[in-house]
Amino acid sequence: MIGTLAGRLALAGAACVAYGTFIEANAFQVRRVRVPVLPAGAQRIRVLHVSDIHLTRGKHARRRFVAALSGLEPDLVVNTGDNLSEGAALRPLLDDLGRLLDVPGVFVFGSNDYTEAKGTNPLAYLARSTSREGTAPDRGELPTEELRAGLSAGGWKDLTGHRATIEVRGTRIEFRGTDDAHLHRDDYGLVAGPASAGVDLSIGVTHAPYRRVLDAMTADGVPLVFAGHTHGGQVCVPGWGALTTNCDLPPAQAKGLSRHRTPIGSSWLHVSAGLGSSPFAPYRFACPPEVTLLTLTPGPNG
Repeated sequence: MIGTLAGRLALAGAACVAYGTFIEANAFQVRRVRVPVLPAGAQRIRVLHVSDIHLTRGKHARRRFVAALSGLEPDLVVNTGDNLSEGAALRPLLDDLGRLLDVPGVFVFGSNDYTEAKGTNPLAYLARSTSREGTAPDRGELPTEELRAGLSAGGWKDLTGHRATIEVRGTRIEFRGTDDAHLHRDDYGLVAGPASAGVDLSIGVTHAPYRRVLDAMTADGVPLVFAGHTHGGQVCVPGWGALTTNCDLPPAQAKGLSRHRTPIGSSWLHVSAGLGSSPFAPYRFACPPEVTLLTLTPGPNG
């Protein structure tokens, strides 16, 4: 009896892994949400949030989905990093982004824009955080500067430790971004402080949504922050949700739009569940890969 039960459990587990690897990992979705952050009278702005593509050359379904994203006709693109899983995927990535690179956009980098993923125990992802120091010299280097140049070629702004201002549909938006907090490369002091004069909206962009970064942006009055990194929990429990965020953000905020609250204020936080995963853990469960099309609208007083 025990042996029969163990066999059934093993079969069910294998079926779940197969489903997560071959079915759900390719069930790409477009999430749509509205965020009331624009000033009164402003035109609505459609923002495409793309994150954690983790591209390799063999991911043909993922490549087709990315190549079709320009058809959503966003006004602005926000890319929150972890674009590659191997250096050879750089040219395919830039080719697939295609016309999106001609749309106004911003980006920051995550760990898998610097170094390749490393084979580890897949269950390690269920730990609360696997934060790493530096760029992990035992991992193969990725063509970071070529990636930066490719994303910038059409006008996307590099926010990795920088601010940038873009006018979109008559609204002046100032962005501020940090390098990857998961690698302890973040230095918020490079972009800290109130919004610049003449700006209509301030937006924060970071790869890994560690609370030290979110708290600092919220303290500076940034009303909307974009992040990725979490993969939405990647392996979730149906009806319950994510078990981990792979950082210090609560699992309830592993993906989607939420409020990040501090004792002195709050900001809207949008965390993308991302399009991919490590090639060494290429599955998802109850957490389909996604991009998000956010419509920014005038706020409550707009």
